[in-house]
Amino acid sequence: MNLELRHLKVVCTIAETGSVTKAASTLGLAQPALTAQLQRIERALGGPLFDRDRRGARPTALGELVLARARVLLPAMKGLQDEAARLAGNGGALTRYRIGSTMGPIVGGLLRRLAEDQPQAQITTYSTWLRDELYEKLAGGRLDFAMLGMCGDSSPSADFGLAWTAVAVDGVCVMLPESHKAAGQDEVALGDLADDNWVAAPGDGCFADCFAAACARAGFTPRQVFEIDVRAAIDMVEDGAAIGICQPTFRPPPGLVTVPLAGTPLRWRHLVGWHPESGAAGFAHRVVELATESYLDSIARNTRYLEWVTGKPRLGVQTTISAFTDDRRRPPPHDKPGDPDTGLEIQTPVKSLVRLE
Repeated sequence: MNLELRHLKVVCTIAETGSVTKAASTLGLAQPALTAQLQRIERALGGPLFDRDRRGARPTALGELVLARARVLLPAMKGLQDEAARLAGNGGALTRYRIGSTMGPIVGGLLRRLAEDQPQAQITTYSTWLRDELYEKLAGGRLDFAMLGMCGDSSPSADFGLAWTAVAVDGVCVMLPESHKAAGQDEVALGDLADDNWVAAPGDGCFADCFAAACARAGFTPRQVFEIDVRAAIDMVEDGAAIGICQPTFRPPPGLVTVPLAGTPLRWRHLVGWHPESGAAGFAHRVVELATESYLDSIARNTRYLEWVTGKPRLGVQTTISAFTDDRRRPPPHDKPGDPDTGLEIQTPVKSLVRLE
C-alpha cells in the first residue's frame, strides 16, 4: 500500500484524540473500519504506531517519528492548496463571484447589482452566523468576498491576512410595536427600555457583551435577552413579548417601527473583505462600490434615521462611490481614513472618504 496524505491525517487524529474510537467519531468512520485502516498503515510503515490499552492510544517511537513528519507535511499541503485556489482565478476578468455573508440587510442589494453589472459571471452565496467560517473560506480561496456586520468596538480577526473596507457605520436601533410608548419618538434612551425583554439575532462576535455593557452604563441589567432567528424575533415584537435590537437598514413589517438609540450607545459596522493576493482582489473596488450603493438604498427607506443621523459625522458611508449621482444626498468629504473610535485599519480603494451626514 502506498502511503497517502489521508493516512497521515488518520494518524494525527488518533494521536490528538488519544483513542481510536474517538478518532473514528471525529473522522466519521466506523471504529472497526478505522482499526483496519490503521493496521494497513502500520504494515506499510513497518511497525506499530501506537500502544493501545484501556487508557487509550499512545504513540510509539515510530509513531512519534511519523507524527513529526505529518505535522509538517499536512499544513504545507493545505497551504499549497489554498494558494493554488486563490491564484486559479487570476486573469483578465473575474468569471465567478463567491460571496459569503453573516446575513446582513444589504447583501440582497449587492447581489442584484452585481448580477446586473456582471451578467456573464456566475454568482454563488454562502451564509453563516459564524465569522470564523468566512475568515477561513476567504483565506483558503473558497470565497472571493465576504460581507460582515460587526459591533462598532470590534475589528475583524488579523490572523488570516485579509483586507477589509468599512462600507458604513450605523447607530444601532430598537424595533418596537407601534403601540409601544416610545414608538413615536425621534430617539429613545436605552435606560427608558429597562423594563422590556429583548430579542436579537445570533452571532459569534462581541455584540452581546457590548449590549450588556451599554445597559450597565444606562443603569440597568436587561431582564431577558433572547437570541433567535429574525422571523421569530419579529413574532415576539409583534406579540409585545419583547423589543428587538436591529440595524437602521432593517425594514420592519407593518405594525413595527425602528427608533434610534439616543447618544449612540451601540454602533454597527458593515464591512467587505477579501484576500489581497487572490484573483478577486483586483475587483474589490467595484464590489465595495456596489455594496455602498446597496447600503444607501436600504438606509434611504428609513427617513426617521436619515433625519436623526444628520450632524453625526462618525456615522454613515465610509467610502466614496463613483456611481454617486444624486448630488442632493452627496455629503462633503471627510479627510481621515479609518474609524476614529476603533482605529481599524481600512484599506480604502479610493482617494477620499465620504460620510452620510
